[in-house]
Amino acid sequence: MNTEEKNPMISIIVPVYNVEPYLKKCLDSIAAQTYPNLEAIIVNDASTDRSGQICEYYAARDTRMHVIHFPANQGLSAARNEAVLRARGKYLTFIDSDDYAEPDLLEKLYGNLTENSADISICGTENAWAKTGSSRTYSREETICCMARRSPFLWNVWGKLYLTETVKAHPFNKHAFCCEDLLFFYQVLKDIKKVSYLKEPLYHYAYRPGSLINSGIDTKRCTVLSVLDAICKDASVNFPEALPGLGLLSLDTSVRLAQQALENGVAKGTVFSWLKRFQKHIRRHFSWKAIALNRDVKTAAAVFTLYASTAAFHGAGVIYKCRKHFHGAKGPGTSNE
Repeated sequence: MNTEEKNPMISIIVPVYNVEPYLKKCLDSIAAQTYPNLEAIIVNDASTDRSGQICEYYAARDTRMHVIHFPANQGLSAARNEAVLRARGKYLTFIDSDDYAEPDLLEKLYGNLTENSADISICGTENAWAKTGSSRTYSREETICCMARRSPFLWNVWGKLYLTETVKAHPFNKHAFCCEDLLFFYQVLKDIKKVSYLKEPLYHYAYRPGSLINSGIDTKRCTVLSVLDAICKDASVNFPEALPGLGLLSLDTSVRLAQQALENGVAKGTVFSWLKRFQKHIRRHFSWKAIALNRDVKTAAAVFTLYASTAAFHGAGVIYKCRKHFHGAKGPGTSNE
């Protein structure tokens, strides 16, 4: 058995945009991988800081790293799609440029995949919002339910090993500016049979205040609502057993966006138009089966309040903000859309 048969090439996809403070740690973790046959395709999406120079510095010293520079910013999905098109590996994984991985990430993901004859291998993630669970294999249907419940893993593209041909068949939607990972992962799951989960936290997620998910409410953020609409519509036909979980995810997302609209502020006079939009989304996806899966009383109360009245939700949110400020408590966490 030759090296390529024993250790087939794994392509690592790294989109980069203005992550200078984090990038060296990310690329160091790639350079330190114990898996012997890899390539890293790094796409600099027209960064305006020193990220591009850092990428070139590493590529000049490690022939496994290849850098692509976009002349103008095209977005995360475009950067990932370009790298995937150029990937030569039999298998493929994603590492975001502000995150980093344990040195044995690829080695253990590949071992987990082959030992369990799985189509996708998933590892645990540090600092993400997934609930914990045991290492085991899941059917496609079970995986979609896990994805909806965010337990024991998330739908994010990173922390997972895929067959490259499967990824190439499902390019990222450039018009989904938020939750493009969720749409991608759902579409990929429709083409596979089994997923193997390894609970060991081999991937380290970096919470970055300046990222899109933490930058307030706008039209781009709210593309997640149309993504969830599309997924729920498809699941109602193909995976009805997962629909309550996906419904709860939709309810939870609308409530969190609504709360952020109050906490972070939006343009004067537009608060109620945003709340109305989130209310419509809640009313589309509300079901008692979805509510029954909820384990958080505050979230359920917020869903009922916004379902009934935007004015009541606004009033409750203002009171909540005052109490939070007075007591110095932390607000509700941001879901990992």
